[in-house]
Amino acid sequence: MGRANPAAMIAEEPYFPRPLGAAVTEALTDNPVVCLLGPRQCGKSTLVRKFDPGRAYITLDDANFLNAARQDPQGFLSGLPDRVTIGEIQRVPELLLAIKHSIDTDRRAGRYLLTGSANLLEMPRLADSLAGRMECLYLSPLTEAEKERATGGFLKAWLGGKLAPKIEPSDPQEPSDLPARLTAGGYPEPLRRGPGRARQWHRQYLKAIIERDIQDVGKVKDGRDVGRLLEFLSHQTAGLLNVSSTANELGMARDTVERHLAILEKLFLIRRLPAWHKNSAKRLVKTPKMHVCDSGLAATLADLSAEQWITKRDRFGHLMESFLVQQLMAQAAWTDPELRFWHYRDKDQEEVDCVITRGNKVWGVEVKTARTVDAGDAKGLRRLADQTGNNFAGGIVIYAGSSILPLRDGEFLAVPAANLWRM
Repeated sequence: MGRANPAAMIAEEPYFPRPLGAAVTEALTDNPVVCLLGPRQCGKSTLVRKFDPGRAYITLDDANFLNAARQDPQGFLSGLPDRVTIGEIQRVPELLLAIKHSIDTDRRAGRYLLTGSANLLEMPRLADSLAGRMECLYLSPLTEAEKERATGGFLKAWLGGKLAPKIEPSDPQEPSDLPARLTAGGYPEPLRRGPGRARQWHRQYLKAIIERDIQDVGKVKDGRDVGRLLEFLSHQTAGLLNVSSTANELGMARDTVERHLAILEKLFLIRRLPAWHKNSAKRLVKTPKMHVCDSGLAATLADLSAEQWITKRDRFGHLMESFLVQQLMAQAAWTDPELRFWHYRDKDQEEVDCVITRGNKVWGVEVKTARTVDAGDAKGLRRLADQTGNNFAGGIVIYAGSSILPLRDGEFLAVPAANLWRM
């Protein structure tokens, strides 16, 4: 592993090229409305203002715009320029109906570029307003590839069959930068700070969301309960989601926990990774895994620091799994949006941390924190391959070493985690 300091690199240059920008530009060529969705502070505003500087920009976080839009959505919209970006659209849902009326009379491509810090597709009255008229794209916090200003081509190379064994010299005494990357996460702002100040930013970030954003996506009596739930889930990230057990641990009603989970998903703070099964009907009833989307936020809320990499390796194993699922899903957004993501666990407790599908094709990813691997680390992949037969397209074990190694006579590959941002 290299010794790059992500925080130092961020401090040098506040803007990082985002590969998803090309997809946004393309979507604007044939859609009257394009919506860029993602968590607050992930870089949406920076992206949309950078790649299309001639477009007017307003944000509904501005109290004047917010009040005007709420009081008279149609009148507010009619006073805007012909090509406009509107930020934080979820704050005034009524605007989407006004936009619908506007584009029904003028369907020229690229008229409205929206950003939102809540998933509009999980809010039926918003999604239905622009069904068939709007394309949504999803921006994650910075991936490690983006921090390195790399193209983020790992997923494309692997799925395209372009990975091959490659031995690299390694020094077992060389300190790994992986723990620092896991605990830093991908929100741009805290990456410009030292670890202590970054943790303070994460806590203030959650506080701001509780005070400002939760009521935009759901009615909650006490937003602090949502914060408590996220903190609890940060200790359980990459685990099977047991709603009843979670409710008992937190002293909440099961229905309340379900509502709060839905809110955290809408705000892109957690994701439920569904279970893969060869019988598609059974996928609907099997237990999902829960991942906190940003490993830096999860590490802060779970009180994990890079210095605990050795002493709390089991907890770091879960954090690394969530981290790598996030990296892969973010790369998929600009590589192949048709990819779908799952986890696998069978009745014998054989598991695969991440299953990727496109049509009938299936790939598997196992995650290990160790610097060494052996054939036993691919047991779950072997079981998944047996289940999928000719549809199995490949399997890898991502680990903390430095070389791409064959496993089980070349059936699978062990791949260094760093390849996700070096390729």
